[in-house]
Amino acid sequence: MNAALPLSELHASLSDPALSAMNFLNEVVERYPDAISFAPGRPSEGEFRATDVSRYLEVYTSYLAEQEGFSPERIAAELFQYGRTNGQIHRLIARTVANDEGIAVDPDNVVVTVGAQEGMLLVLRALFGSPEDVLLVSSPCYVGITGVARLLDIETVAVPEGTDGMELAELERISAEIRARGKRPRALYLVPDFANPTGASLPTAARLRLLEVAAAAELLVIEDNPYGFFRRVGEARPTLKALDSDHRVIYIGSFAKTCMPGARVGYVLADQPVSGAHGRRTTLAQELSKIKSMVTVNTSAVSQAVIGGMLIANGCRLRDSNADAAKLYTQNLQLLLDLLADRFEGRADIAWNRPDGGFFVVLTVPFTADDAALERSAREHRVLWTPMNYFHRDGAGSHGIRLSCSAVTPEEIRAGVGRLAAFVAAEESRAAS
Repeated sequence: MNAALPLSELHASLSDPALSAMNFLNEVVERYPDAISFAPGRPSEGEFRATDVSRYLEVYTSYLAEQEGFSPERIAAELFQYGRTNGQIHRLIARTVANDEGIAVDPDNVVVTVGAQEGMLLVLRALFGSPEDVLLVSSPCYVGITGVARLLDIETVAVPEGTDGMELAELERISAEIRARGKRPRALYLVPDFANPTGASLPTAARLRLLEVAAAAELLVIEDNPYGFFRRVGEARPTLKALDSDHRVIYIGSFAKTCMPGARVGYVLADQPVSGAHGRRTTLAQELSKIKSMVTVNTSAVSQAVIGGMLIANGCRLRDSNADAAKLYTQNLQLLLDLLADRFEGRADIAWNRPDGGFFVVLTVPFTADDAALERSAREHRVLWTPMNYFHRDGAGSHGIRLSCSAVTPEEIRAGVGRLAAFVAAEESRAAS
């Protein structure tokens, strides 16, 4: 084949700059390996060792033999063969979310996915059956959900986010506007705890109010909760799913931040009843199984076994087992906030938010913080960050910088903020000249 494939003849999403943003960021990281990076939202590698993989596999296989009564032949099939489409560790996950979040879910309504990202794809593909269906998202919003929506040709509409999370009056108004133009607000996606990229967190009273607004607007709610354990100040707040009394909330979870990102294991809690022809009733989890069978067939049995071993070893209580990680992240976040105050306090043209937890802080600067600025920051000052315009669909965020403090040491945070301050000063001089 000699002729190149015209990009114009491929799916339109491949020409969308938003889908290229993360690739560009990864390329910059690779080109400047000595730079201090506040860019990735990945967890700390902590004390994990490669030998732990075999240890957790041993824990899981012992559990199958001793608690489930599996024969050696069946254990081998569990690990080495194709498995149940919706997953093998669904019972362990149901126990864990009950212990950690007070969420009561039938294990049969747990779908084990290839990370939270597959969960998003499965849920959106199932829920959005008409071009008239619209997905509501916070603004700014995690690019993973808007990227999946773009791949599936689903219209997204942004709802502004304030200091304390999504603005519910705007959610009501925008939902009504969508209906007024003949479309249906089908579902709302949000991260109630320490959202990516802003770190905003919805107060408990607002969570209850959000469920009321969603019910009135006939909206399903897709709750994503990767950061809920990592609170800097205050008490833990109930998840929307724990507050859900009418199966309105579809809950997406992941073991990337709490166990091991390399395993690529997540899950969806989808207990919504589904009615079919001739009175047939299933649940959304069962319907997601049909889609998953055509996307990934099933989630890696070996990865599930490793995560299952971690859950068993920790008594299916990840909040307790993540206490040291939570302490690390909160100390890093506090240090970052303190250093930003030392460098920029009193500057009317520079601001930053102060999240109650999570991985992220947003710094607002008096110049355009785009890809070109990131390139200069990496090349000339050896410090990396993420442009906030990646997380907006409306052209906003041009003066915002997302700083992630989860995968850096305190020494790197101190040095990195110094380099960041030098970069800001250089950009101001550049703009002035």
